[in-house]
Amino acid sequence: MSAKPPAMPSDADLRRMVQFSSADGRIWLAGQRMLLLHAAALGSLRRELMHTVGAAATRRLLLRSGYAAGERDAALARQLRPGGDVFAMFSVGPQLHMLEGAVQVTPEHLELDPAHGQFHGIFRWDHSWEVETHLRDFGPQAEPVCWMLLGYASGYTSAFMGRPVLYKEVACAGCGQTHCRIEGRPLEDWDDGLQMAQDYAPELLPPEGLSAAAAKPVAAAPSVDALSPLIGRSRAFASAAELLRKAAGTQVTVLLTGETGVGKERFARGLHALSPRAAKPFVAVNCAALPGDLIESELFGTEKGAYTGADAARAGRFERAHGGTLFLDELGELPLPAQAKLLRVLQDGQVERLGASEPRQVNVRVVAATHVDLAEAVRAGRFRQDLYYRLNVYPIRVPPLRERVEDIEPLAQHLLAHFAATHDKHVPAFTDRALLALRRHDWPGNVREMENLVERGVILAAAGQPMDVEHLFPHAAAHDAEPVHSPTASGRLAQTRITPMGAELIDALLAQKLGLGALEAALIEQAVARSHGNLAAAARLLGITRPQLSYRLAKIHDGNA
Repeated sequence: MSAKPPAMPSDADLRRMVQFSSADGRIWLAGQRMLLLHAAALGSLRRELMHTVGAAATRRLLLRSGYAAGERDAALARQLRPGGDVFAMFSVGPQLHMLEGAVQVTPEHLELDPAHGQFHGIFRWDHSWEVETHLRDFGPQAEPVCWMLLGYASGYTSAFMGRPVLYKEVACAGCGQTHCRIEGRPLEDWDDGLQMAQDYAPELLPPEGLSAAAAKPVAAAPSVDALSPLIGRSRAFASAAELLRKAAGTQVTVLLTGETGVGKERFARGLHALSPRAAKPFVAVNCAALPGDLIESELFGTEKGAYTGADAARAGRFERAHGGTLFLDELGELPLPAQAKLLRVLQDGQVERLGASEPRQVNVRVVAATHVDLAEAVRAGRFRQDLYYRLNVYPIRVPPLRERVEDIEPLAQHLLAHFAATHDKHVPAFTDRALLALRRHDWPGNVREMENLVERGVILAAAGQPMDVEHLFPHAAAHDAEPVHSPTASGRLAQTRITPMGAELIDALLAQKLGLGALEAALIEQAVARSHGNLAAAARLLGITRPQLSYRLAKIHDGNA
């Protein structure tokens, strides 16, 4: 675009994305949680950093903090104004900076061509919060002081352009000038670009002011042995995992109980990986998925000619798991005849193939899992009592996800990375609002349900954009139903219940340039049509009374007459 930038577009779409939910103490910006802080409090933090680690380290810390904030806001630009010109999309950053109360931004010069990676921008800054707080604490300076704001501009523009673009503060009100001014160019266009980039390198922090012990990085915690694929940090998870570890080195038969989808097979695999049998086979059998007339042959094997169609001898699952672990999932669905044979294997380690006259010795550790109450199944006559007591030596209850709220976020992040790689699609993160919705969900299907939701979310989310609530729960508006307040052009807060999807709808309607009367008439006529002429039902859809609807219909008909 040309060097002389036009006036920035209206920020009404951005103001609608800022929502104050005072009922639950949260502020949102397009799904990301925000904080309304005192500038004096941030100034106090800045002052403490200056005294603790020195001016150079404080500058680098604030540059990096601002850079990260700018990167997050850049992800919103194309999402909020997908149909606008490139300047309108780029203006999201400066307008958000103003809306957030950081600084007044006036573009003075802008050469912007993302397709060819070309950028040169000069912006005037007025009313910088960093200038105000720095002058208050330290007085006039010889060097520019808008460190966090400068990092924001660099992070935002770099993410928007898809290449490193760094800014210099070429004038600063903290040094006696009437206002601040920044200039941004691609990294390689600066003579000292590599030196500028060093300000954002994490390995340089913290340099001076800290003792060697304090500056030494903390070593990462070691992997939790072979349980590392099992993700969880809640007390309920830790308790189950500890029981698993204690059983791993023994030969005890383990019974895993818990609701469907809690991850009982993952626990069984973790037990196998921790045990001395880890190098041997792990064989899993879903007892509920096998037909009753085939389950014995699948588990115990068959000899040639044992039944019609048995043309060759075949080893069963027990023999295939020799030396290792056999996982019997949904054990409560096992038929009674097969239960009797299973009991014999557990007691003396011998299996007998169908049609065989001699038993075979096997060395197998059995791990069983069920969501059925086996004690109740024993009372009902569906499960052998002796087998129940043989299996129930070492029970481990795998807790449902609703009892593991602390595990929801790390599980979701792990699944997001997994499915993004599976579908070769870059979905960088969840929005804060999406994480809140995940924590609030009841999870009747437990981890399996989360797997399905996150995989669907990866497919629905736009590449390069964070996953939001509507990607996870496309048909559930309840997650965004709380009343919120959004700032108007005058700065006042007005109550609204508009969700992010609703805001997109409003933008689309405004783009059609429909008059308010035409929009109301179309909405009323659609409500009546969907209610098949039932005015009472149509009124309920519109949230008005039947007399109010009749009055509006009469006005519409009179206007068309």
